[in-house]
Amino acid sequence: MMYREFSSQEELDAQYNLRETVDDFQSYADFYVEESEDARERLECHLDVSYGQTHAEHLDIFPAKRSDAPVVLFIHGGYWHSLSSKEFSFVAKGLVKAGVTTAVLNYALCPDVTIDEIVRQSRAAVAWLLENADEYGGDSSSVFVAGHSAGGHLTAMVLSTEWEEKYGISSEEILGGCAISGLFDLEPFPYTYLQPKLQLTWGQVRRNSPIRHVPDSAPPLIITYGESETSEIHRQSEEYFEEWKQNGLDGDIFCQPNKNHYTAIEDFLEPNSPLCNAILEMMEVK
Repeated sequence: MMYREFSSQEELDAQYNLRETVDDFQSYADFYVEESEDARERLECHLDVSYGQTHAEHLDIFPAKRSDAPVVLFIHGGYWHSLSSKEFSFVAKGLVKAGVTTAVLNYALCPDVTIDEIVRQSRAAVAWLLENADEYGGDSSSVFVAGHSAGGHLTAMVLSTEWEEKYGISSEEILGGCAISGLFDLEPFPYTYLQPKLQLTWGQVRRNSPIRHVPDSAPPLIITYGESETSEIHRQSEEYFEEWKQNGLDGDIFCQPNKNHYTAIEDFLEPNSPLCNAILEMMEVK
């Protein structure tokens, strides 16, 4: 067996080539782009705000119309090798309406960088917001991290960070996290169609699989996924949440009815949607 019960690349690709699990992937991609362009036109925004030293390290920040607003950092997906912050501006629509300043993360992509480096950049963005969010109408002591797909993986890695030891930052300043359709075990990916783009080593797999690094203490975590997603996406989410709870950590998990991998984040368009409500409740936004 290559991985668990899977004995061939074809079997694993059927689970993890997520574009092939929907009838018209391009329609979802176009929807993201159109809604994101609309968000940038309608909402106040500060684009390409640098949080690090490299060209790829920047944030698109959408301030809420309130002072000292809590902040959500959203980390996009794309299997660590594609897309950018610009396709995901739309996630700010519902959150800003709810009074939450929203920062959409851009990061360098594989194979130009390794997954180690993408994890470092994600953590650096959180550290930057905890120091600088007040310059953009946000509360620097109230940051919540959310991410979709590969961004769900990065959200889990952020929550596993030893903040005080490595950054001199109190972990209590991070309100929580939400991993949507996340990827918590990287072990199958070297056997899939993704390997030429990711170029994963087994050391990288071990270092960057959240299931191997469930923290002893962390803020609460929401895990969610679409009902129509593959069995492996369901399993990864459910097994990670089980490990999270066994470590005595707080959190919640729910399946989104009638949602697939690409519609599982459409709730960000409306502040009163189930997903936004779950995040706002965990953040204690009133």
